[in-house]
Amino acid sequence: MYKHLFKLIWNKRRQNFLFLSEILISFLVVFAVFSYLTYYYKNYIKPLGFDYNRVWSVSYNGDRLSKNADSLGIFYTNLNKALQAMPEIEAVSFSSSNYPYSSSFISTGLTQGGKKFNNISDFNVGDDYQKVWSVKLVDGRWFTPEDLISKNKGIVINETFSKELFGTAKAAGKLIGDFDDKNKFKIIGVVNDFKANGDFLPANNVMFTQLDTTNLKWASTLLIKVRETAGARFESKLYKFMATTMRSAVEIQHVDEMRDAKNKETIIPMLLFIIVAGFLIINVALGLFGVLWYNINKRKGEIGLRRAIGASGVSVSTQMVLESLILATISVLIGCFFAVQFPLLNVFDIASSVYLIAILLSVLFIYTLVIACSLYPGRQAAAIHPAVALHED
Repeated sequence: MYKHLFKLIWNKRRQNFLFLSEILISFLVVFAVFSYLTYYYKNYIKPLGFDYNRVWSVSYNGDRLSKNADSLGIFYTNLNKALQAMPEIEAVSFSSSNYPYSSSFISTGLTQGGKKFNNISDFNVGDDYQKVWSVKLVDGRWFTPEDLISKNKGIVINETFSKELFGTAKAAGKLIGDFDDKNKFKIIGVVNDFKANGDFLPANNVMFTQLDTTNLKWASTLLIKVRETAGARFESKLYKFMATTMRSAVEIQHVDEMRDAKNKETIIPMLLFIIVAGFLIINVALGLFGVLWYNINKRKGEIGLRRAIGASGVSVSTQMVLESLILATISVLIGCFFAVQFPLLNVFDIASSVYLIAILLSVLFIYTLVIACSLYPGRQAAAIHPAVALHED
């Protein structure tokens, strides 16, 4: 039976070329869609590594403050105590501008065993940064004031980066070089992976460094963990206090709203792509339906003859569906040849599992589409009466 089907397909190869092309294009488009969805979904299900709820960011300009390092240190210490004395505040930490969901990005490089690690997100943070974000430690400890006077500057890194550096060995207590390997950092702690760029994007390798009096003058962000009782009235009170104290314009942002805005930057383009791909798939489905319908009308004589010599309606319908599936298989195999190049060549530096899952889902989708489009034309072919078909022929 299959030998006969292949012979029929080969004899009508010119007529089947359009069918093959539509399936191939559909497969490649669906593969792209499923690659996107799989990539974003795998990132989404991974934990954030911190708690953004009830965290506010206060941006300010410290140009009008004292330039003397000691005076500035005393000023920020008093400001920190004044804020922590407010009953609506749980924790306060100064920070560089690249806190989670902000539009700022600061990177650096490190050296370990002669190997350089680039594009590491560098967060310059205060002592209570961990309390503000509820960051979980998996090894070692967080910063203390005593770390500011240690011989080697302390840093905290994330868990994935720790495994890249030292494998399964504990990272806490080990020394690592800066980008030029001229100075050494001491790893004092390891935290969970830190997804600072949104729910749908992967966690970068990160390192946290401690703010000291030298670089406090460059800090322009204050992160505050507020209690559930904090509302609009307290936000207004906080704004007035900070504007008066810092003698500059102040902007207060809610991190949960920043998170929503950051996620929309990923979701909206993805939805647009899915909508465009959906319209293309609908047009292809209608095209497949039309091609199959046209082929059946052209083959009424053949179908009528088969029915006349004893073929059942089910066997005629099955033949129509199988022909479509064989043509789809040829297109899918060609599509898989192109799709499998993505994991082999490590395109876009994405895990191979993402592409392999996308290929599997695309194959299932194409077969489902072809079966759905060929069932009704197959039924129509099975319903052809042999006498009528032979009379028309």
